[in-house]
Formats: sequence, C-alpha cells, structure tokens
Amino acid sequence: MIIIKKRIIQLFFVLLVLSIFTFTLMKLAPGDPVLTILNADEMVVTEEDQAKLRSELGFDQPLFIQYGKWMLNLAQLDLGKSYMSGKPVWDELMARLPITLELTAFALLIMVAITVPLGVWSARKVNRWPDHISRILALIGASIPNFWLGLILIYIFAYKLQVLPSSGIGSYPQIILPAFTLGFTFAVVYARLLRAGLLQSMSEDYIFGGRARGVKEWRLFWFHAFRAAILPVITIFGMSLGSFLGGAVVIEILFSWPGLGSLAVDAIFSRDYPVIQGYVLLTGVFVVIVNLLVDLSYYVIDPRIDRNGLGL
Repeated sequence: MIIIKKRIIQLFFVLLVLSIFTFTLMKLAPGDPVLTILNADEMVVTEEDQAKLRSELGFDQPLFIQYGKWMLNLAQLDLGKSYMSGKPVWDELMARLPITLELTAFALLIMVAITVPLGVWSARKVNRWPDHISRILALIGASIPNFWLGLILIYIFAYKLQVLPSSGIGSYPQIILPAFTLGFTFAVVYARLLRAGLLQSMSEDYIFGGRARGVKEWRLFWFHAFRAAILPVITIFGMSLGSFLGGAVVIEILFSWPGLGSLAVDAIFSRDYPVIQGYVLLTGVFVVIVNLLVDLSYYVIDPRIDRNGLGL
C-alpha cells in the first residue's frame, strides 16, 4: 500500500523536524528549569545545588550531545522523566490521553450533528431564510474565538440558568459545554463548505443523467451528491486538525478539563521540557495518522476515485 508507506516516511520526517524544533525552542526559552525545580522543592538554592542538578540533567553538556542522547532514548520509545513529578513522560501522557480523546470525540460528534443538517438544509433552501441563518452562523463561528464563546456559555448555562456545570469531569453534563464550544466554531464553517459542495455536485451531469433514468431524488442526493460534496469538508478538516487540537488546549484550560492540553500548559509554566517535547511529538503523530485516515476515506466515500490511484 503505497500511500501508507508514504505516510510512514512522512511521519518519520515530521517527528524529526518536530524534535529539532521543540528541542531548540526549549533551550532558547527564557528561564532556567534548574531554578524552577529547586524552588518547587522549597530548597535553599546554592551554586553547588544548581551545578549538581544541572549535571544530573545533562545541561552542562553541549547541545548536540543533549539532543543526541534524547533522540537515542526516543528511538527506544523513552521520552524521559518529568522534571516536576519524576514520573515517566509516557505514563503522564497516557494518563491524560483518554480524557482528551473523550472531549475530542464528543466535540466531533457535535460538529457532525451541526455540520450535516445545517449544510444540507441551507443547500436545499438556497437564498431562503434557512440559508441566511446558516450564513449568519458561519460568520459568527468564523469571527468568535472559541474561548470567548466558552465564557458566554459558562455565563448563560452555568451561572445564570445553572443547568450545566462549568468544570470538572466524570459525568456527561460536564462535557456538554466544553465539547459544544470546541465543535461549534468549526461546524458552522464546515456547513457552508458542505452547502457549496452540494450545490456544485447537484449540478453535475451524472445527477441529471440519474434523474433521466428515473433514479429517486433522495438516492441521488445522499448516495451521489452528498458523497461527492463531503470530500472537501473532510480534506479541510484534515488540514485544520492542528487548529482543532490547539483549540482543545484552550478549552481544557477554560473548563478545567485535565487532559493533555492542561498537562502541556502546566509543563510550559514549570519549564518541564520532557513533557512539552513528548506532547508536541504525540500531537504530530496524531496529525499524520488522521491525515492518513482522511486519504483512505476518499476511496470509501467516493467510488469514482481509482483505488490504484491511492496505491491500495
């Protein structure tokens, strides 16, 4: 399968570039993690203490040697240990990953639940009031930052109406506000893309040919026009996955959701380099894998695409 081989090669280069990028940025960042660690332990910081800890962490060695050792450990799937907790970074990431995946899954469900009905509705009612509503919602979604939308939802549903909690995990009501905040801003924009794709696909010759042969309208719409129109939406989603994951970080902080985003932000403030580097690499792996799934979905959704063209 050629496309999978290409993605594996791409994953290798993505991880290589990300490793160099994150390692360099961590070394250029202001502040000294040694002082942060010593102060976190409430120790009396002396020059000897700093020198000893710096030697233990390998900070007294040249940068290329530090990077080489880190890459050697990475090749053995060893991301190191957290400076603050002393736990393996892999264990820290895996403990938070299911929490972030839960939020992301619910946000995707909400996004699909809004995108498909709104896009189909506006395409069916072109230049009528449903289409105007869709246009207004798309403008709002593209203009409002998700953290501001989250604050509005917290104020209305958690503070004024008191029908939904504004933070915490463990129950489905607690995930509604953060998932909706994350999914809505993307959904209304994708709905307009779906509308444009449906209008274009419904004007194709094969649709008119199907009508001439007596194929039912609902079958033409859902089994032919919709399958062709959804491909650009999936493509744009794959390209904007980084923005989606970045939005998840903001939402986790806003709603006190203890996922990977919260872990990464805490690591940034405490200058916990191994955790930050592990988070960036894990995010890069997810982006490449999702884009591979997007490429493979083309063949499943649209039968007009040649299977051999995808290298399958």
